[in-house]
Amino acid sequence: MNKWLELLTGLILVILAILGWALLPGGWGQAALTFLKGGIVWLVILLGLLFLMLGLSDLKDN
Repeated sequence: MNKWLELLTGLILVILAILGWALLPGGWGQAALTFLKGGIVWLVILLGLLFLMLGLSDLKDN
């Protein structure tokens, strides 16, 4: 994958996950909130960090 695309994708995923977690609407219910905090949010953050590391590694190689 293109190194700049990896960096951009990683940044977007991390920022969106953190914003979605912080600004979650109150009407979602406790069970949905617990599920999102425990699973999906962490998955998206880790994927974003992975893309960031891949992009930085590609920048270092050139």
